[in-house]
Amino acid sequence: MTRKVRKVLIVGGGTAGWMAAAAIGKHHGGRLDVHVVESEDIGTVGVGEATIPPIMDYNRSMGIDEVEFIRNTQATFKLGIEFVDWTRLGHTYFHPFGKYGVQMHGIHFYSFLQRHWQAGGTRSADDFCMATVAARAGRFRFAPANPAPVPPHTYAYHFDAGLYAAYLRKLAEARGVVRHEGKIVEVKQREPDGFIESVKLTDGRVLEADFFIDCSGFRGLLIEQTLKAGYEDWSEWLPCNRAMAVPCRRVEATTPFTRSTAREAGWQWRIPLQHRTGNGYVFCSEYMSEDEAASLLLTRLDGEALATPKPLRFVTGRRKETWKKNCVALGLAGGFLEPLESTSIHLIQTAIARLLFLFPGDNFDQAAIDKYNRMSRLEYEDVRDFLVLHYTAIERDDTPFWRHCRAIRKPDTLEQKWQMYESNGHILTLPGELFQDASWFAVLQGQGVQARAHHPFADIPDDAELDRRFDLIARDIRAIVEKFPTHDEFIRATCAAPPVEVKKMA
Repeated sequence: MTRKVRKVLIVGGGTAGWMAAAAIGKHHGGRLDVHVVESEDIGTVGVGEATIPPIMDYNRSMGIDEVEFIRNTQATFKLGIEFVDWTRLGHTYFHPFGKYGVQMHGIHFYSFLQRHWQAGGTRSADDFCMATVAARAGRFRFAPANPAPVPPHTYAYHFDAGLYAAYLRKLAEARGVVRHEGKIVEVKQREPDGFIESVKLTDGRVLEADFFIDCSGFRGLLIEQTLKAGYEDWSEWLPCNRAMAVPCRRVEATTPFTRSTAREAGWQWRIPLQHRTGNGYVFCSEYMSEDEAASLLLTRLDGEALATPKPLRFVTGRRKETWKKNCVALGLAGGFLEPLESTSIHLIQTAIARLLFLFPGDNFDQAAIDKYNRMSRLEYEDVRDFLVLHYTAIERDDTPFWRHCRAIRKPDTLEQKWQMYESNGHILTLPGELFQDASWFAVLQGQGVQARAHHPFADIPDDAELDRRFDLIARDIRAIVEKFPTHDEFIRATCAAPPVEVKKMA
């Protein structure tokens, strides 16, 4: 049966719902009638306060002014993630937004570092990445035009996800998107194909549409409760299934990076905003209770807690079909990968991009739906493997949780990448994969995975010439970063948000 798509209903607001509404509202060219139904009585999870650089692509596509966005969302800048106590207690490494050094002789710079280390050298990879050098120094500025032959840093943001959703809602409504307040009590499917036809609200209103976007969170009101799409549980690889989250008063100096600290039964995030600091403890309920996690989290904050820790319960994995019939699931309704590498908002963004590209016209083409689902599956699996790397490339065995992680059987796709790196130092990623070679290198070497060999072209310069090049690159990066203001100086001078009174919440 054909079904011309003229009206779209987005079920659920939050970050996913309003990102979708803003994007469709901007790009449909007056062809669609776009509606959002949400209830102020239903809270949002709001786990996505840290982002990765592609968020700038989404904002630019929306015509969002960067400074205005930063001020409206209390945002700060992010140059990467600092990982503390992951490999072993007392050990720290940095996953930066940016490349290491420069390509030489047609190969990646890290191949020359591998040669250096295999010969007993002690230089740190951190010295050759501008994002890492700037983050360690607490400095930031928008990426300058570099006269020196070194790659510039890239960056992302920390922001208040609730404020971001509110900001996008204003944009969407200004472009004609209509919001409905209310709770859904019934979903009606049509005969005989089971396509969703309408939803009914508690006050009796019926909202019909041709195409539905499920942004209802973990429960998946449309995609799972109605259409039974199924869920693929990845707990065998990613065992954490709980989080306790709490904001605290901001510290005087904010850092231009997220911090992830490995703890007894999981890890703790720290995300500095202009008006407060976001904190959370992600853990496995088999090894720690929610009360214990909340208690420990409250003792490890930089400032006074502004609320009671909020529990979040989840099962890591993905919906088996994120597009089924005339419904697409976005955000938590489509799957959940814990926020270890700040991918939650990015996965919403890429799903929206796929949807816009494959948007249905006068019918729902099953080939297009199948393609969408295959692309979604591959993307989730790529990110999953990168997260599993953090849990399995470890020396820690000091708690039952970390002993469990050491015994995790890696997915075959991760095992192949790992073995190739160990045997010959190669990192092979495909176009379209989120985490490219620099990210894999940062975490592999940061967590102690050593390459036994290196690319043969890395032997072309002799030792003296390689040392000279190392010195020049490290010197040029230091010279550029020394001219950056501190992170807070830059924010005060360019994009400080209006001051707000941050009160303690119940």
